[in-house]
Amino acid sequence: MAYIIEGRVWVFGHNINTDLMCPGVYQWGSWEDVRPHVLEAANPEFPKKVAPGDIVVGGKNFGCGSSREKAPRNLKNLGVSCIMAESFGRIFFRNCVAIGLPIMKCDGVSSQFQSGEQARIDLEGGSVENCTQRRTVIAEPLSAQIITTLREGGILSLLKK
Repeated sequence: MAYIIEGRVWVFGHNINTDLMCPGVYQWGSWEDVRPHVLEAANPEFPKKVAPGDIVVGGKNFGCGSSREKAPRNLKNLGVSCIMAESFGRIFFRNCVAIGLPIMKCDGVSSQFQSGEQARIDLEGGSVENCTQRRTVIAEPLSAQIITTLREGGILSLLKK
């Protein structure tokens, strides 16, 4: 069975670090304190207007910086359904899979979308469609092990099962 995600896109640039997703000053606050500041420095409208099912598209080195586990958790708590980028910080990628937040590497993806467009992502098949512009690009399909982990909702859910 295909693992397809569809949603509205938010495009960010290169080198979006974990501090932008989980600002240090709010890191230990409540979710209500943190929520208005998730990626606020990169796009002040994002925390105000992001909706469940939205997709984050980044450039190179998305999720670089510290290994803040709350960075991908904050995006998941906002309802982000998937993150696509040209490349990722290694620990950020692993943290996303660990919490069950779908993530996919796709060369040049940040130039294929504008914020607000619609995307359709096939995580197993490795394709990314810009539904608004009606064009498809090839991405790196995820391994069967990562797909299983994501379908189960992350490592802890998989282990409990």
